[in-house]
Amino acid sequence: MSLIEVKETIERLSEEEQASLVAWLERRDRESWDRQITRDFSPGGAGMTLLEQVDAEIDKGDFKPLG
Repeated sequence: MSLIEVKETIERLSEEEQASLVAWLERRDRESWDRQITRDFSPGGAGMTLLEQVDAEIDKGDFKPLG
């Protein structure tokens, strides 16, 4: 099924069905984001290097507090 066909099918759904679909998509997106954050900030994850750099700056006193 093509994206155009999916969009056309969604247009034919009732408002209640469209709202349910939106809620499902939002939930799916949040869960995907949560999995990505977990991967990034687990040992060996892409975000760990950034956290280590920030920790090192804080330890050196080389940081500007927010606010």
